[in-house]
Amino acid sequence: MNPSDTTIAVAALLMVTIAGYALFAGADLGGGIWDLLAGGDERGARPREEIDASVTPVWEGNHVWIIFGLVVFWTGFPSAFSAVMIALFTPLALSLLGIVLRGVGFAFRHEAESVATKRLYGAMFAASSLITPFFLGTAVGAVATGAVPANPTGNVWSAWTSPTAIVTGLLFVATCAYISGIYLVADCDRRGHPDMASYFRRRALAAGLVAGVLAAVNMVLLMRNAPYLWARLIGPALPAVVVSVLGGIAALLLLPGNRPNLLRAAAALAVVGVVAGWGVAQYPWVLPGQLTLAQSSAPEPAQVALFVALGLAVVFVLPAFVWLYWLQQHEELHESPPPPVPPAALAGENRVPAKNATATRPPPDRHPVLETAAIAIVVTGVAREIARHLFPRRSRRD
Repeated sequence: MNPSDTTIAVAALLMVTIAGYALFAGADLGGGIWDLLAGGDERGARPREEIDASVTPVWEGNHVWIIFGLVVFWTGFPSAFSAVMIALFTPLALSLLGIVLRGVGFAFRHEAESVATKRLYGAMFAASSLITPFFLGTAVGAVATGAVPANPTGNVWSAWTSPTAIVTGLLFVATCAYISGIYLVADCDRRGHPDMASYFRRRALAAGLVAGVLAAVNMVLLMRNAPYLWARLIGPALPAVVVSVLGGIAALLLLPGNRPNLLRAAAALAVVGVVAGWGVAQYPWVLPGQLTLAQSSAPEPAQVALFVALGLAVVFVLPAFVWLYWLQQHEELHESPPPPVPPAALAGENRVPAKNATATRPPPDRHPVLETAAIAIVVTGVAREIARHLFPRRSRRD
């Protein structure tokens, strides 16, 4: 049974969401990895400043991609979603824990006052940035190799601990570090920090080479352990694989130059090519060898409702995201330092006011009408509750 056009469209939407999460949240996770490898307090101070400047404005918004992806998955393919959540509960729970701890560490390390507390939250942020992509990668590797059964009775440890799944997890980590290094090179060039651009350029090159080696190892493992996926990768999905390889090579060649826009486009093309190749190679399966798109798809009205929700998101959410990224790229989201106080004003503050002089104070930032109305509402509500308890109404029978 062939899937309907609507089902194929939902599957394509799911792959687009995965690609978006890899490009945006993957770069944030990679920033945490470089934070982990930056060194001690003094040595890693400047790299961490650059990472914070790039990550701080957008890190919370980037996780919207995974939330939307989960909604698409469980709405479009509920039976496959159920199987994945049961069989891969452990790696998915660990990745979710990493996302939560990463947010806690990143937020609180900027508010901590003592050096020890800053280090604690910094370590939490950095380590979680390593944990999250690794366990997400093992889950993807388990799905791609057909190790997830259609009706699991519990967590399937062997599905996500196989050599292919482990290498896929390491590949996710290296890819996040690579794409983040590319973005940080472009950001440092834009900010006029050539020394830090050179710093991240070397690291992005190293991460790209490691990711290439891991990808080659993974292809060999797929050839042995997932023959269906391998045959499709060198068949219908080959153009996407070639685009990914060419994008990665182009990004590595563009690293020594000063072409940030082309550099980021080439790196993004490499990541999108991998996701597209995976989607084409796995077609028509959601869980290879277990559930096809047609077998696991939701009813047609549910899929149509999903696209209605997508339309609303495009209208109300997408413009806000575009505006957020535009502001971030134009350095409009950083807090401006307070203007210097004129010397004359300082001298005036140090003077002793005359006895009869009336001190000039700024008008209070208050709204007496609203405050009075709010107090009246609260007092009335409290009085009514007191009266209700003191003087209970008699029943109608009395």
